[in-house]
Amino acid sequence: MAVRKKYSHSTKAPALGRGLDALISTDNIQTQGSSTINEVPIEQIEANPNQPRREFDQEALEELASSIREIGIIQPITLRQVAADKYQIVAGERRWRASQIVGLEAIPAYIRTIDDETVMEMALVENIQREDLNAIEIALAYEKLMEKSGMTQEKVSKHVGKSRTAITNYLRLLKLPAQVQMALQKKEIDMGHARALLAVESPSMQIKLFKEVQKNGYPVRKVEELAQQLKNGGELRKSEKHSSAKSGLPEEFDVLRLRLSTFLKTKVQMTCSAKGKGKISIPFANEQELERLMNIFDKLKD
Repeated sequence: MAVRKKYSHSTKAPALGRGLDALISTDNIQTQGSSTINEVPIEQIEANPNQPRREFDQEALEELASSIREIGIIQPITLRQVAADKYQIVAGERRWRASQIVGLEAIPAYIRTIDDETVMEMALVENIQREDLNAIEIALAYEKLMEKSGMTQEKVSKHVGKSRTAITNYLRLLKLPAQVQMALQKKEIDMGHARALLAVESPSMQIKLFKEVQKNGYPVRKVEELAQQLKNGGELRKSEKHSSAKSGLPEEFDVLRLRLSTFLKTKVQMTCSAKGKGKISIPFANEQELERLMNIFDKLKD
């Protein structure tokens, strides 16, 4: 067996890590079914193809790598052996990736014998608990878990520690038109916006309302109102279609939004809560447009 060190281990604890905290805490480690901890060569480890996470934040990985470089890996990853000198990650892919950035040749790991369903379930649970999978990634992971294992929504909810309503809400997102799902995945709209769009049954009307949200930067409450209006047989009236985000902003904030748009020579989107907390978004059409905007901001620093 191609391992480099073996340590005695007797603790059994359920577990899910917590991002960077996982490096300096041994509270939540997945050890059930393991009797030893081994140091496994990095080159013998492969990612889990059923990993629900599709993208990894490079900046977060660099921070994780810095911590590993400074203090090493405190929490082992969890692997299963799939062939001679070949292991697949069950939990801890971020630690594995960060270890490669550091240039480690081996990494401490628990090795378990588990089936594919359990691997997927553990990967899904760990990632939902650890870091920010986007809503579409979570929905696809739930759907895949149900398809592979034959679980009902009720059973999935118990396994991942979420309410059945939450599981249902995520799965419903997959019924939205593709362009809405992509916007949600890119975090151009919130899950609240997406759920409001689901109140409209017609896909064509969902897209129509979605475009209005993109154009006007409507807050979730405004989208809910418009969706209800469409659901009741109404239409998006011209005054609402072409109104600015002013309908969802206090007047003084809308004035600021217009001033920013004029100054930057591009459309600026702004949302604001009743308490004055909000968000400013500046869309750009291409790389040249982004460079133009960055030049404006650079001049402000001079």
